[in-house]
Amino acid sequence: MIPASEALKLLQEGNERFVAGFRSSNSRPSQRLRDKLVDGQNPIAIILGCSDSRVPAEMVFDQGLGDLFVIRVAGNVVAPSQVASVEFAAEAFETRLVVVIGHSQCGAVSATINEMKLPLQQRSQNMQAIVGRIQPSVVSMMEMTDAQDYELLLERSIRANIRASANHLRHGSPLLEELIQTKGLIVVGAEYSLETGAVDFFDGIPS
Repeated sequence: MIPASEALKLLQEGNERFVAGFRSSNSRPSQRLRDKLVDGQNPIAIILGCSDSRVPAEMVFDQGLGDLFVIRVAGNVVAPSQVASVEFAAEAFETRLVVVIGHSQCGAVSATINEMKLPLQQRSQNMQAIVGRIQPSVVSMMEMTDAQDYELLLERSIRANIRASANHLRHGSPLLEELIQTKGLIVVGAEYSLETGAVDFFDGIPS
């Protein structure tokens, strides 16, 4: 088992390589590695990220096969299935770091802002499964942002949504709460920049 602080350092170093355009030899797949993983896995981190095709966690953190347990959903929202997936990995593999990672220009957050402008009868019922979980973060940011400044509202809402998802994992599961209190589990929030490739870990970082 790798402690959360050590896993976080590995991800930060991996992202630095990604930004610089380098790739570790350990992140390259091989027959030997595939054979080794047949009998089990020991991921260093659980990643709850957005489904956006531009944010593949293994590449962003320069990690290889078996290194990350990745859960992807539009808007990196937390629903029961996502909580259960995190619980499973944290308990089954004793993975001690959970990263909720959103990204700049998030389409799911942008869609939420736009959906909120539509009459209820024109909103997609299926989209509400995503929008409904992002909307509270958008509403909270609307209260402190100039209504005419769409880009600032989007930026603030993206971060608020990441914090909300991380907090949901910290406080919405008795199992995860127990692991946080007694087994060193850490849940952090981060934002990936589409413009630079850098990941900013800004929420829940141990002092």
